[in-house]
Amino acid sequence: MTRIPGVTPEQAEGFVREVFEKQLAQFGEVLENHKLYARRPSIFKAVRGMWGALDKSGLIDAPLQTLINIRVASINECPF
Repeated sequence: MTRIPGVTPEQAEGFVREVFEKQLAQFGEVLENHKLYARRPSIFKAVRGMWGALDKSGLIDAPLQTLINIRVASINECPF
């Protein structure tokens, strides 16, 4: 849980809401880091752009990306 309250799915608008809805469908909840990024839509779009570019590049396949996310979350003592 973050110390700074994030944007709730009910508060989200536009692109942020679309991403939140996809995460709800995929994970059953909105990822905590995305709630925080959503406080600043320009940062949210930049972060989503980075992940989109990584997906399209094919440099890091999905299973490895998941392992990286889990490892980074572990290092930061965050639940994934």
